[in-house]
Amino acid sequence: MSAVVAQPVAVLGCRPGVAGGVCFLEDQVVLHVVGAGCVQLHLKQKWHKFIPGIEKTRGVQAMAISPDRRYLAAAETVADQPVLTVYDLSSVPARRRRTLSAAELPERIAVSLAFSPDCQYLAAATAPPEGHLTFWFWEKQRLMAAIRLEVPGSSVCQVSFSPQDNAQVCFTGNGFFKLFKYSEGTLKQMNLKKGMPQNYLCHTWLSKEEVICGTDTGKLILFETGDLLWETSVEYRKLHRELEEDATTEYECFSVGSSVDNGSQQDSLPQISAIAAYSKGFACSSSPGIVLLFEKTRGKELYKESQEIWLPKDQFSSDPKKSGRQNIICICFSPSEETMVVNTHKNQLYMFTMLTTDFMKERIAYFKYLTFPLHSASITGLDICVWKSILATCSLDRSVRIWNYQTNTLELYKEYWEEAYTVSLHPTGLFCLVGFSDKLRFISLLYEDMHVFKELDVIKCRECSFSSRGHLFAAVNGNVIEIYSSITFENINNLKGHSGKIHSVKWSADDTKFISCDTHGAVYEWNLSTGERETDCVLKSCRYSSIDLSSDAKVIFAVGSDQTLKEISESLIQHEVPAFDVVYTAVAVSHSGHMVFVGTSLGTIRAMRYPLPLTMDFNEYQAHAGAVTKMSITNDDQFLLTASEDGSVFIWKVYEKGGGIVKWQKEAEYAEEVLILRSDIKEKSQAMLDLQIRVKELQTEKYYQLSLKDMYYNEKIKELEDNFTQEISSLKTKHQNLQREKENQEQQHQLQVSELMDKQAREMQKLESDSNQKLLMENEKYQEMHEKYQKMQEEYEKQLHSLEECKSKAVKELTAYYEEKLNEKSVLLKETEEDMRQQLRAHEEIKKQIYEDEDQEIMEIKIKYEQQLWEEKESNMQLKGEIGVMNKRLNSLQKELKERNRCIEEMKLAQQKLQRFTKSLEDDILSLKNDIQERTVTIQDKEKHIYDLKKKNQEVEKCKFVLDHRIAELKKLIEARGNDIKIMKKQIYETEGELERFHKESTQLKLNVTQLQQKLKATDNEMHRERQKKQNMEALIKRFKADLHNCAGFIQEPKKLKNGIRELYTKYVQESDLEETETAQKDLQPECMRQQEYLERSLAALKKKLVKNQETHRGAYLRIMQENMCLIKEINDLRQELKAALTQLHHLKSTLKLTKKREAIQDIAPPSEPLPSPAVLRLNAEKENEKIIEMQQLEIQYLRNQIQERVQSRAVQLPELNLEGSQKTQQQ
Repeated sequence: MSAVVAQPVAVLGCRPGVAGGVCFLEDQVVLHVVGAGCVQLHLKQKWHKFIPGIEKTRGVQAMAISPDRRYLAAAETVADQPVLTVYDLSSVPARRRRTLSAAELPERIAVSLAFSPDCQYLAAATAPPEGHLTFWFWEKQRLMAAIRLEVPGSSVCQVSFSPQDNAQVCFTGNGFFKLFKYSEGTLKQMNLKKGMPQNYLCHTWLSKEEVICGTDTGKLILFETGDLLWETSVEYRKLHRELEEDATTEYECFSVGSSVDNGSQQDSLPQISAIAAYSKGFACSSSPGIVLLFEKTRGKELYKESQEIWLPKDQFSSDPKKSGRQNIICICFSPSEETMVVNTHKNQLYMFTMLTTDFMKERIAYFKYLTFPLHSASITGLDICVWKSILATCSLDRSVRIWNYQTNTLELYKEYWEEAYTVSLHPTGLFCLVGFSDKLRFISLLYEDMHVFKELDVIKCRECSFSSRGHLFAAVNGNVIEIYSSITFENINNLKGHSGKIHSVKWSADDTKFISCDTHGAVYEWNLSTGERETDCVLKSCRYSSIDLSSDAKVIFAVGSDQTLKEISESLIQHEVPAFDVVYTAVAVSHSGHMVFVGTSLGTIRAMRYPLPLTMDFNEYQAHAGAVTKMSITNDDQFLLTASEDGSVFIWKVYEKGGGIVKWQKEAEYAEEVLILRSDIKEKSQAMLDLQIRVKELQTEKYYQLSLKDMYYNEKIKELEDNFTQEISSLKTKHQNLQREKENQEQQHQLQVSELMDKQAREMQKLESDSNQKLLMENEKYQEMHEKYQKMQEEYEKQLHSLEECKSKAVKELTAYYEEKLNEKSVLLKETEEDMRQQLRAHEEIKKQIYEDEDQEIMEIKIKYEQQLWEEKESNMQLKGEIGVMNKRLNSLQKELKERNRCIEEMKLAQQKLQRFTKSLEDDILSLKNDIQERTVTIQDKEKHIYDLKKKNQEVEKCKFVLDHRIAELKKLIEARGNDIKIMKKQIYETEGELERFHKESTQLKLNVTQLQQKLKATDNEMHRERQKKQNMEALIKRFKADLHNCAGFIQEPKKLKNGIRELYTKYVQESDLEETETAQKDLQPECMRQQEYLERSLAALKKKLVKNQETHRGAYLRIMQENMCLIKEINDLRQELKAALTQLHHLKSTLKLTKKREAIQDIAPPSEPLPSPAVLRLNAEKENEKIIEMQQLEIQYLRNQIQERVQSRAVQLPELNLEGSQKTQQQ
């Protein structure tokens, strides 16, 4: 596998239109759908955990969480086929538990899912017109029941379980509201009454029997066991601010026309788009941008509206009013019901903290963003800078956003009137270029805003990019690339030559090279000084979508429509990597040059090493639900950033194969400077002064209001004191009356006690006489038992004495044995103790050093934080003095309020007890009536079931004889298969023996080769010696020739010539040399030549034989391995057939047992003719199974015959080496 690993650190986005797309796993952990999977988000710690979907998934369409928050069900599409999967969230990371599918169901994606209360069953609903409701036992992947609903048109439908009943399911949609109950493999409808058809958009369970539904006309309808209980309608809501704005602009709107009025009327129709239940009632969305809270009441109106919660207006949006009028799709509450989260149709997530006390609630409240505003359309641009850890994105939702990829937060955000096609960040991170549909804008990134500094007349700029040093930027205008100065904004050069749309441009690290690609398959490298092409590579069959450069700018990486990744250098395609049936849409190369990342049209990310592999040697990750549009790697190669058409941004951390993060040479240090306008500074300082004045005014107002409240509450206290004194006097009179009644009752009680004492004395006398007689009888029995006990004691004492003697002997032997062992262990202990002491000393020295280092660091940190504490304490002391005065007044008022509230609550409790008693009696009456109706229905169902069982019993008896015959045949087949398996095992053992022989023969050949190599080395050494002698002789000859030449100069002087020749003789000639040279020259030269030729021939022959033997040996070894694999496969197939046969046997035995149990019912049943159809079907199936088994037996016999023929024919024998030539050389 590839050595490059990427792990998702943060996921910025949300997928719209998913049923149940947001839910809580814990109080602080939210799970929502994004990209091709789901992400877990912690609200306080802000960490992300991504759960990818199935391989090649196109995203989640519906989602449901189990009641115990352990399992997640998701409906996905893979290659246009629906898949229903269940994930286990308790394991880390979350793993896929089950995949549900049924052949008898049509291939349609589920639009709603629900878990049963005990998490064992799963209900899934597909959308009309051919809607299906399926009931699954998901742990065993079993379809329990399915129902088809034919409804005209396509609409929203929803399915849910009763919160306390595993078998009760609610299914709603356009024109139908159905309650089903699962029993005996079918889903039976409970609510058979027909009412007015409504378009039910959503529903939720309020209790075991109550379901509330929302319609497209703004109605809330409450059903109890399928019957209408309560109905109300909700009006279309507008904020008070919007009502005022509409009133001011009423005259302008009146003058527009009738078409606008009709559109506004359609928009103002209420509809319940989402609903969710909580402990006090339920929450629903009746209009865009609003959630209404309803609480239970005791009057005729069962539920009453208690609060309005509105979406906030986005101040950075181009149209703030529309930003607050988004359709709410999903509502969910945390387990503790402290927070509520909603999802809108524009991919936004909002949260609201629920207040527990009623007096703190406000009539109108507002949501806030769960994290920050997200993209709601396809992301078209992505870029990073050098100075800061930020990335910029732009989208077709007309917004530009600046993110921080280290803190995973949104730093800046602004929405414009035009669509944004491309974005590029300046290396400093203080400026950015954005290409809009009308102009190219140079924007300065301020502290809290984006300020347009310069506008350039470049229409529909699809690509723009700053140079690596930031002094230039390139912008694509049609088929021309325009180069501008980022300081003077002058057009320096125009690069012309592209015939197609330019999809990507790239600068080299030193800004000396500029590369571009287009849709007509052209990749050009430009010279910026002349504006001409330096190199080009054109492939017209490919539409290039993205390019990237290596760090040294020598290699270009390009991807396009031809499903390959190309490596281009020197105007030629040097290397092509196939995409394996996927289109590559984006590419990014690390600055180290060792890693390449590619994005696909399916939204997956592939990580591979450089040089590029030809095989599937890469890691592929499921990430986005749409095609990857842009990719980028940070300058330190730590993070990979990807954007997609689904509007999500993924931040990946790059790891090595062993798990270590890819290390950079230097740690990245980022700048913290920010731009701000002078006007903003002046406005903020003025606002600070205004706020200070306002605070002082509010303080004076509060003091005055508190004094008024003191006066008001003092008057109230006096009134309450008067009331309480009157009540105390009345209670005293009641107390006196009760004391009189108590004295009368005490007198009556004393008389009754005296009578009871007399009765008790009489009964005691009778009991004493009876007990004395019983004691005498028991005494006699005791004496008899005592005698028996003494005899038994004597016998047991004798046995104990014998056992003690045996025990003492055994103890002595064991003590001797264990004492020896103790001595040995004590010696070992002493040795280990000495080792431990040495280790402890070393450990203590290390501890001392560590403690000293830590003490120094702690002292430095202490000094810093003590200074900060001292400063904060001074500021806190001033604030505490002001707060103390206010707290004293508040405490005094709160104490008085608490005393009054206690009295009121006591009175309320008395009333509530009486009301509960009356309600409980009414509920008992209703429950008894319902029980009577249910029991009558169950009695009728059971009578029908008994009649059906009688019929089935008759059919089973007829099949009994056939099954007995079938069992006998299967037993015979099992015995025959067992014998065949034994024969195959013997053949495998024989082949393994032959393999061992081949291994031994190959080792012998290797030994022979080593011996020959050693002999060759010896001959080479001898040759080197001979050559050295030859060189010495040649040197002597040269000297001799020189001396001879000198002597030849004395030819005219005979004396000098004679003396010179004598000197030559004495110098060069010896008697032994003469004899040896004469004999050696005759014998050695021809002998050496012969031996050399012979050795060369023998070596060549041996090499040829070795090569042939190795080839034959490899061929034989491969054949045997292939035969062995075939045999193992056949054995595995036979084992599987055996298992299938055994399961059939077990099934047949269980059916026979059932027939025996139902014999009693058969005697009682009335005689009736059996239905012929199921028995005939069963016999036909048995005949087909017998034919299949016979065919398999014939195939197995045929294969066995072939194996035996091959084993007999291949008695492989390796040829023996002819080593006679080597032996002759050794003798010579």
